[in-house]
Amino acid sequence: MIATSPTRPAGRGQCPARARELAARLSALFERDVEIAWRLSDAQRRLREANERLWSGLSPDALGLIYDGAAPAGQSAIAALMSGRPESQTAVLGALQQTHWMIDRAFHDYQTAAEERRQLAADTGEVIRWFVDALVAAGWSEEQARSANVYELAGAVR
Repeated sequence: MIATSPTRPAGRGQCPARARELAARLSALFERDVEIAWRLSDAQRRLREANERLWSGLSPDALGLIYDGAAPAGQSAIAALMSGRPESQTAVLGALQQTHWMIDRAFHDYQTAAEERRQLAADTGEVIRWFVDALVAAGWSEEQARSANVYELAGAVR
């Protein structure tokens, strides 16, 4: 009787070297996905923070204060700069411009990471198909191949 191992699980055929190589590739793709997910989360956090800086506690008419000093400013970082004095206009416009670029960079980073993740998903799907095919060709059932632990099989790569 053959002992259960990543290269020859009980009731399954031998795991070919090609499948182990594909398992290692999948493992790397999964790690890449974790990195991209972190970047997406970071970009989303930066968008949320920039939006908070812009709008937190800011009344809908707060920007009117720049021009006529009549509107309540609320509690946002930008509203705090609004005093109604002419010099505050420069500070407010500078803060708005800085916030605009914070949003622009975060949005660009989010879009870039989302596109990378989309392409990664396509690549991963392709490699999974090759991986399953390699295991089925070695005598594994489709179900066994789909439920195989790629990390264990990747660990068998020497």
